[in-house]
Amino acid sequence: MPSSPENKGFGQGDPALARWAEEVFRPEDAVLREIRERSVREGLPAIAVGRFDGLHLEVIARAIGALKAVEIGTLGGYSGVCLLRGMGVHGVLHTFEYSEKHARVASDSFHKAGVGARAHVHVGVALQMLPEVEAEAPFDLVFIDADKVSYPAYLTWAAEHLREGGVVLADNAFGFGQVHLPGGDENRAGLRKFNEELARGGRFRATMLPTAEGLAMGVKIR
Repeated sequence: MPSSPENKGFGQGDPALARWAEEVFRPEDAVLREIRERSVREGLPAIAVGRFDGLHLEVIARAIGALKAVEIGTLGGYSGVCLLRGMGVHGVLHTFEYSEKHARVASDSFHKAGVGARAHVHVGVALQMLPEVEAEAPFDLVFIDADKVSYPAYLTWAAEHLREGGVVLADNAFGFGQVHLPGGDENRAGLRKFNEELARGGRFRATMLPTAEGLAMGVKIR
């Protein structure tokens, strides 16, 4: 057995190892594959969460016993279906989507996956519409995968409306491989601010799941 180095790499980039993991864990079934393919056919951008990212969402939702969740950025419903699979038959998801077309595709996805009754799709600007669900707080989980410039504001909302012990998750936290580089546009600045606040703001104990895009995860501690 090879020795384990003291300084372990952050994530892995071996395609053969990735193929092995997908073969063993099989993160995407026929239902999810149909959602991904149909979303592309309908003209949605091919930016849904990765296959393993979807599995992460389901497993984390199961691990914390999530029953009430908020998703910011619905797209075609792929990630929302993953979350609802992890939330059990009594779990409810409020998901916010700016595009009416995307929301229509997502609604079809939820119904095809058998979770339509538990998925509430809100169409419009998320920061303006989130107050509509605040009466149902505290939530168990908030998943952020929308406009990057607003990530800090979404994190602030999550901190105020998650239960203690609840989880915030955010995709694309690596800023498409550029979050660590100086300069950049307002999107990179927003992601950098989000990560710094999540890690050091005192409301969450946080980590980074080193997926290709970076899946940030924080547990609310106060």
